Amino acid sequence: MKKPSTFTAALLSCVCAALLSACVVEPARPPQPAPLVEVVPASPAPGYHWVKGHYRWEGNHWEWEYGHWAPGY
Repeated sequence: MKKPSTFTAALLSCVCAALLSACVVEPARPPQPAPLVEVVPASPAPGYHWVKGHYRWEGNHWEWEYGHWAPGY
């Protein structure tokens, strides 16, 4: 049986290291809080639609994104 070359061994080591470094484990996030109640203001102009507020994960906590009016499609 032929002995693997140093180049082959180095290449295999790099491939294994690349595959292992691509594995990212995030800690579990706490559950999302209940949504906030928002009062929807009047539309700024015809053709706008309301985008509801929602939570988004910001680093290490949930942060509320307030609802807003957006131009229609």
